[in-house]
Amino acid sequence: MTKRIKGSCTTFLVGKKASLDGSTIIARNEDGYAPLNPEKFVVVNPDDQPRHYQAVLSPVNFDLPDNPLRYTSTPDATDGHGIWAAAGINSENVAMTATETITSNSRILGVDSLVDEGVGEEDFTTIVLPYIHSAREGVQRLGAFLEKYGTYEMNAMAFSDNEEVWYFESIGGHHWAAIRIPDDAYVVAPNRLNIDQFDFDSDDTLFAADLPELIEKNHLNPDRDQVNLRHIFGSATIKDTRYNNARAWYVQKYFNPEFNTEPDDQDLPFICRTDRKISVEDIKFVLSSHYQNTPFDPYGTGTEAQKKQYRPIGINRNQELHILQIRNDVPAEIAAIHWLAFGPNTFNSVVPFYANVLDTPENYRGTTGECDPTKMYWLSNVMALIGDSNFGLYEDQENLFEEHSVAACRNLQHEADAKAASQADLQGYLASVNEKMANLTQANANKLLGQMLSLGEGQMKLQFTLND
Repeated sequence: MTKRIKGSCTTFLVGKKASLDGSTIIARNEDGYAPLNPEKFVVVNPDDQPRHYQAVLSPVNFDLPDNPLRYTSTPDATDGHGIWAAAGINSENVAMTATETITSNSRILGVDSLVDEGVGEEDFTTIVLPYIHSAREGVQRLGAFLEKYGTYEMNAMAFSDNEEVWYFESIGGHHWAAIRIPDDAYVVAPNRLNIDQFDFDSDDTLFAADLPELIEKNHLNPDRDQVNLRHIFGSATIKDTRYNNARAWYVQKYFNPEFNTEPDDQDLPFICRTDRKISVEDIKFVLSSHYQNTPFDPYGTGTEAQKKQYRPIGINRNQELHILQIRNDVPAEIAAIHWLAFGPNTFNSVVPFYANVLDTPENYRGTTGECDPTKMYWLSNVMALIGDSNFGLYEDQENLFEEHSVAACRNLQHEADAKAASQADLQGYLASVNEKMANLTQANANKLLGQMLSLGEGQMKLQFTLND
């Protein structure tokens, strides 16, 4: 069994009445355990899906159904520690993101221990997403796996279809709970158990059948008058105040500046509502954020201690950002959009790839473990490294690169939406549009890289002129 690794991500969810255009949206930064963990973007067609699954990080194995759906995926680009498919949208327009590593406590782990031979993050998307036809069905299939095989780590996941968004958290080795996000609400979830108020009698919750009994029998609820899963199964540690809570605080203050909260608050709300509708651009900003306009910005003007006080969302360990959008204002054949960006989010741009395709653009699909700036994963990381050296010098150029790239991709998308109904080979047409969007984004990234070189080389210490 190979060594297990853990990421530490940030999840953002939007109900259909809270989004700008009536879409459901689930999004997550996939953050690696180290700065470089190459990722690729692929389509897994039914013939490519395994019929017998063997995990790499545990001995668990089992047969899979013989009727998988096609799905997009962002797996690791190198072999050795499992698939780690991370996120995708299947051909029934059901989306899944997995996982958000979350916290626990010794009380629940003493009652329901983790299972070293169970399933984990490397497995979940591959064994669940190709077999579900709704977000609710995804929750139920995933829960059944945890109950049968157990898990060796605490994780949170999310599912969506065109109507519903569900958020799922594992509890101990075999238990779980999930909640439907209200249509008019949003959620930001850092690396802690996040669900707070929970109603076991609601149609908008699902859970392991014996979870209420487990709480009661083992005296796990510290509250006298409520069921708050974060209080029961989660943590409220000093690490949370520095690593987790501030991320939720910053995002909530962005959408709700009226909130009277502090970065280290332990009881920040889980489900939130804002007066304005949320766009993809909003989501990209908050998932790239690093406490801008606060003393805690690593690129800002605070003290050195303040700059290192809280873990930012945009970080050098961002491997890929996906924003999985199921639209309700277009036909189902073009409704699923897998927005994607690679590398640290301070210097990348998301691309709205159509999910109803049989293949992906080569510059997003062909990532390997060798540095190759002709592939977007590596090019994005090169730009981030240079940009980090003097963020203020390059910030304006990066903002223009992102604005122009997303605008150009949106223009192609509007055109494709209008022409889709007349296409004899719709999947081939959408794949060609995806190719155009990938190529223009890479061309704009190379242009930005040239601008950064031009600006940066004039600042090099290794210089000497005739006038010196």
